[in-house]
Amino acid sequence: MSKFVIEGGKRLSGEITPQGAKNEALQILCAVLLTPEKITIENIPAIRDVMKLIELLDELGVKVEQVDDKTWSFRADQVNLDYLRSDAFYTKSTELRGSVMLVGPLLARFGKAFIPKPGGDKIGRRRLDTHFIGFQMLGATFEFNVKRSCFEVEAPSLQGRKMLLDEASVTGTANIIMAAVMAKGTTTIYNAACEPYIQQLCKMLVRMGAKIEGIASNLLTIHGVEQLGGTDHRILPDMIEIGSFIGMAAMTRSDLLIKDVAYDELGIIPVSFKRLGIRLERRGEDLYVPAMDHYQIETFIDGAIMTIADAPWPGLTPDLLSVILVTATQARGSVLIHQKMFESRLFFVDKLIDMGAQIILCDPHRATVIGLDNAMQLRGTTMSSPDIRAGVALLIAAMSAEGTSIIHNIEQIDRGYERIDERLNRLGASIVRE
Repeated sequence: MSKFVIEGGKRLSGEITPQGAKNEALQILCAVLLTPEKITIENIPAIRDVMKLIELLDELGVKVEQVDDKTWSFRADQVNLDYLRSDAFYTKSTELRGSVMLVGPLLARFGKAFIPKPGGDKIGRRRLDTHFIGFQMLGATFEFNVKRSCFEVEAPSLQGRKMLLDEASVTGTANIIMAAVMAKGTTTIYNAACEPYIQQLCKMLVRMGAKIEGIASNLLTIHGVEQLGGTDHRILPDMIEIGSFIGMAAMTRSDLLIKDVAYDELGIIPVSFKRLGIRLERRGEDLYVPAMDHYQIETFIDGAIMTIADAPWPGLTPDLLSVILVTATQARGSVLIHQKMFESRLFFVDKLIDMGAQIILCDPHRATVIGLDNAMQLRGTTMSSPDIRAGVALLIAAMSAEGTSIIHNIEQIDRGYERIDERLNRLGASIVRE
């Protein structure tokens, strides 16, 4: 197990380019199974979860070639379905939540899929009902093997249907879209997720020959086609990493230029940080965060305490609430953070409290942060990363703190952030990987 040793109190300076979007990459990589033709994908982030999925595709029989540091090509013309029942597949897929999105493409093209219950962050209950109810409505049958904790799904023929998703699940929407693109007839999906990642997947599938209407809305209409072809695709910059850099700049009182952010795809993210009082300046496709010794949280019009909550897109992504919470600890004023989706995602705040932050954990979903306004710095401590987003939030706290901090279980951070220590050290941070 590796750890970070962080010497806090260092101000950063310079520019940094965000990696490709992790959540988009996992969907796009699964989609290569929909065609026997070549697909080339640019701006793939070299992070643990993505590399594991590429390795899984390679062992499934997909021809995988690395073109350069960020570009890979894939050709799924000789897929070995027997591998799905191997111990190797079982072990690897259980370590990766994104593996569940292999089911949709496998169903669409081969009529069957086998998937163990996927892994991922331990941030509360993350049910898969939306995925499998959608598959059932398209005509698939499935069984859950309790003993092996795995799903067996079959569909000799998929038939388009109208369906209302019980939740606007991003991975559920992606999975159902990939199953429906080659179903017979028309599929209409109400309450579909419409995050930029879903939009990117749909645009790629259209270039491959799919017929999808309503892209960027929560009502998708998909007219099934018999086959799909190859294409090229470029992954968006990671909006979660961009938000992490904004919070990091504010907490360390640093002057930072974030390059090539695809600003129009960031949605409400810049506004959410501005509510904390952080100044942001758009410079074309770059985002400039000036050094600030103080930033003040807004209140509502009647003077009530500001509430920042996650919501389905175009609302604020839940993946950034951990970063926003830690950034608020050194703001002037107070804010209520309401994490609606995952009941365990706020439990990392006890580590921030140990560092001197003033936070009241109201319940599993809500925390009130009383900002210290840099009048008192956080203090270094030893802690462990519980999940990807809490891990980077703790890294931000450690970088702003007085003294030395140690973060264990940094493999969690590596799952979502590419060589984060090397990239931040080039800006002036002091992070040692041991």
